[in-house]
Amino acid sequence: MTNAEPLTGGDVPGGDVPGGQTGAVTRAVTAVQTADWRRRVFALYASVRRLAGHDPAEAHAHWVSCRNDLFSSHPASPLLPEDREGFTGLPVTPYDPDWRFELPIRPAAEATRMDVETGTDGVVPFELLGTVRVPLAGTLDVWRLSSYGGGLFVPVKDALAGRPGGTYGGGRYLIDTIKGADLGLDTDEGEASLVLDFNFAYNPSCAYDPAWACPLAQAGNTLPVEIPVGERYPGT
Repeated sequence: MTNAEPLTGGDVPGGDVPGGQTGAVTRAVTAVQTADWRRRVFALYASVRRLAGHDPAEAHAHWVSCRNDLFSSHPASPLLPEDREGFTGLPVTPYDPDWRFELPIRPAAEATRMDVETGTDGVVPFELLGTVRVPLAGTLDVWRLSSYGGGLFVPVKDALAGRPGGTYGGGRYLIDTIKGADLGLDTDEGEASLVLDFNFAYNPSCAYDPAWACPLAQAGNTLPVEIPVGERYPGT
């Protein structure tokens, strides 16, 4: 997803860089930096899944620590330069095991497509696979990227979105297997299921840098309840 989420996809912010060969070198450096960010995120989620099999709270602490390191020091960080100064960590709430679920995907009754316009890649198409029913919260749509690479995508917007001290107004991401944000998948007994742990809900990069254009939660990914865990948003 172009100009979207180094954690979950995308090229680089800002589009093309003028200047002939100098611009080409700059683009190459930036592309390699973004690829390295993605490689680190894939590795991070692999270690999270491994740790979560024994202690989800330990896996969460590891996730928080590694993301803080990436945001503070990696050249592809979505933090603006002025926001890196004095950065002490992302605002993530303590782990609550009551917000971890393994949920079956209920197949969609009819074909539904979501087209996301991006800055430089045109329209990115998604196909609705089905829904998951979150206990005491509601249902969330599960999307598949229906272009090159495939992958599953589950954003979420809750009742705290846009409120002071709450969550990002455009919603957060739970799952984006396209770029490694994967907490667990299962297809036993012919049924597909996902691990949805709302403690790992994180803000898209456009929450920190307006140069990114991120796919945001639509009506089918909006819950009427407050989700008190995961990454909060300091801008509210």
